[in-house]
Amino acid sequence: MRADRLVATLLFMQTRGRVTAAEVAAELEVSVATARRDLEALSTAGIPVYPQPGRGGGWALVGGARTDLSGLTAGEAQALFLLLGPVATGTPATKSALRKLLRALPQTFRSAAEAAAGAVVVDAARWGESDAQAPAVVEELQRAVVRRRRVRFGYERKGVRSERTVDPWGLVDKDGVWYLVAGTERGQRTFRVDRMSEAEITGETAHRPADFDLSTVWSGVVEEVERHRSTLSATVLVPAPLLPILSRQQGRHCVVDGPIGDGRVRVRITAPTPLDIARNLAGWGADLEVVEPDSVRDEMCRLGDELVERYRR
Repeated sequence: MRADRLVATLLFMQTRGRVTAAEVAAELEVSVATARRDLEALSTAGIPVYPQPGRGGGWALVGGARTDLSGLTAGEAQALFLLLGPVATGTPATKSALRKLLRALPQTFRSAAEAAAGAVVVDAARWGESDAQAPAVVEELQRAVVRRRRVRFGYERKGVRSERTVDPWGLVDKDGVWYLVAGTERGQRTFRVDRMSEAEITGETAHRPADFDLSTVWSGVVEEVERHRSTLSATVLVPAPLLPILSRQQGRHCVVDGPIGDGRVRVRITAPTPLDIARNLAGWGADLEVVEPDSVRDEMCRLGDELVERYRR
């Protein structure tokens, strides 16, 4: 989605010469904050897009209005295609947008720009994981968000299925799991897309708050989820050479307190329950030592006893 917006923003600027973030937002049907971030992304990538402060200002392309991309230098064209290439390989529409942009370049720049577009591949799957495909309803939800139409879908949670009709505000792909942020009768809610079925766009206009910014809202959702996942803390001693591995494995749920003088480092591991912490640490065997609380130590003992009993010769 963002690759399409960046291309559309640049082409819009070429036809207008100078634009404001509000004009871009209205043209592309996004929030002003999103439009401003896209303009800043183009500028940061080396595209000759720069802000003009003061009354009558906005954002402009160096050299004024154009109907093609001939004003880009070779380096600027490469910067643009390095930015768009990795995110423009997922759908026919984004591939088509990239091809059209490529054809708009001067002939002398096309070879290098095309090479830049294929220079980077983003592989979101972790080692050992298959390439996860987005749920089938994602495209329908994307259309509902862009068109500002309410959407109806089946939703299953904890074995209970219900039908929901919501105002779709935005979609988030977090580590291969898709979420829909939406407005409901009870206020803002977040839905896992892989729990949905039979999504249908209605003819009703969706309401979205004027000041809604998806990035800001999603940051709040993440903080709230992580807070609920960090209700219990355990003090753990880990050998210093193993600390980087444990930190990568546990992410924000591993907080380093500092070395204790015997080659080990004291850290705090957080999770919702003692069993969750024990399960996360049991595979480390005797390499780690849980100091406290006793509830986690007890779960570690219980897991150890179960393994001994299962595999006793």
